[in-house]
Amino acid sequence: MPHIYIDADACPVKEECYRVAKRYSLPVTLVANSWMNTPDDPSITFHQVGQGFDEADDWIVEHVEANEIVVTTDIPLAAQCIAKGARALNPKGRIFTEESMGDALANREVASQMREHGMMTGGPAPFDKKDRSRFLQNLDTMIVASLKAR
Repeated sequence: MPHIYIDADACPVKEECYRVAKRYSLPVTLVANSWMNTPDDPSITFHQVGQGFDEADDWIVEHVEANEIVVTTDIPLAAQCIAKGARALNPKGRIFTEESMGDALANREVASQMREHGMMTGGPAPFDKKDRSRFLQNLDTMIVASLKAR
């Protein structure tokens, strides 16, 4: 059975993950550096890691298996999970694939360099209803594909 892992520290779609996972009877694990409240549901677990850089990412990579799903905004984490045969989705509904990882990592590096040199200020566009809708649609599609692959 597929499992959904959430890189949870700043994830805006946790509630959506819970609802969709419940519909398919899938377990959900939230991983974060700091404690957070989770629903009283045996299929939802929380794992708190230390404060070290990338500790949540490392834990997820260590535990995720092929055809499981990771929800994250972290492109390097998504790349590591995909390399293990898992599926990755960001909270705005962008599906990460092997084919898209090269561009995603390159764009991340370019943006980092631009910020470093003051050429780019501000952050990502605000999260909106279209993002939430796209996320829900793509999470559902990803779960169906994971179930078929097993």
